[in-house]
Amino acid sequence: MTKQRNNPVASPPPTVGEGCLARYDPEALDDTDGTDFPGAAELWQQLNPPDAASAPATDVPAGTQTPAPQPADKSST
Repeated sequence: MTKQRNNPVASPPPTVGEGCLARYDPEALDDTDGTDFPGAAELWQQLNPPDAASAPATDVPAGTQTPAPQPADKSST
């Protein structure tokens, strides 16, 4: 005999359009469908602390640009 489980079900709001033009119907959305997340920036910083590789360079004069690497199949000579 199988156990009956409390299976919560979620369903997306209605959509308009088809294929790559499909989007949620703005008329059908309400406050419960929103994506407001005021703590998102703080959570991002907590989960992704800055490291030395992503810190801005402090020993390079302003306006200096790093040249792009040459493609592997090209030569500068």
